[in-house]
Amino acid sequence: MKLIKTEEELKSLIAADEWMMGILTTVEKLQLPDSWVCAGFIRSKVWDFLHKKEYRTSLADIDVIYFDKVNPSEKYEKQYEQELTKYLPNEPWSVKNQARMHVVNNSEPYQSSIDGMAHFPEIPTAIGVRLTNGILEIAAPHGIKHLVSGIVAPTPYFQKGSPMHEIYKSRVQNKQWESIWPKLQIFY
Repeated sequence: MKLIKTEEELKSLIAADEWMMGILTTVEKLQLPDSWVCAGFIRSKVWDFLHKKEYRTSLADIDVIYFDKVNPSEKYEKQYEQELTKYLPNEPWSVKNQARMHVVNNSEPYQSSIDGMAHFPEIPTAIGVRLTNGILEIAAPHGIKHLVSGIVAPTPYFQKGSPMHEIYKSRVQNKQWESIWPKLQIFY
C-alpha cells in the first residue's frame, strides 16, 4: 500500500472520495468567509486509509469552520447548519465561527480560521480542506506528518505543562481512537 507523504497525495485521497467531495461542494455553496471542513472529516479518512478499512468510520459531526468578525453571534452558526441540512439532511453538521471560539477556548482572539485550527487540541485534528472553484486546498498549521503517520500528539497550546494539557489528555482518552484505529501512536 502506498503511504501518503504530501499534501498533493492527501488531496488525491480526498478527491477520490465521492462522499467527501459532496460535502465540500455543499459547504462551498454557502460561500462562508475563510471556511474549511476540518478535524475528524479528514483525520478519520486518513486513519481509515492507513488501517485499510473497507468502510468509512462514521463521524459524530462534520466540522465546518469559518471566520467572520462582523457577525460573531452563535445564531449565525445555527442558521448555516440549517442551510447545510437543507442540502444534505442526513449529515451531522457542526458550524463554528473562529472569530468567537477564542472565548470558548480561553485564549487570545484568533486571526483567521487557520489560526483557530492551530489551537485545536491534537495535531492530526488541526487540519482543514476546502473546495474553491473546483480546486482542493489543504490547511495544516502543524503540517500533515502526524496525521499521515498515525501519530496523536498535542498542539503547542495543549502541550504537557500547559494549563490546557488535561483537556487534551481527557479528549484523547474519551475518544478511544486506539480501539477504532489500533495502529495509532498516542503521546500524552
